[in-house]
Amino acid sequence: MPIIVNLDVMMARRKMTLSELAEKVDITPANLSILKTGKAKAIRFSTLEAICKVLECQPGDLLEKVVAVQI
Repeated sequence: MPIIVNLDVMMARRKMTLSELAEKVDITPANLSILKTGKAKAIRFSTLEAICKVLECQPGDLLEKVVAVQI
């Protein structure tokens, strides 16, 4: 059951670049890119909270659990 990161969607809705978000959240653009592309294995709650504050969203807007359907 993979977790999909919809950070790029929320950034597009807010018309914010990766560099702008990285600066406002105080995280390196490289680390934010890893999260955005879904390659991150973990995220600190403090980082998630900061991203949500800047993007004015909820954690559920950024993270989505994909359920595999078995037939």
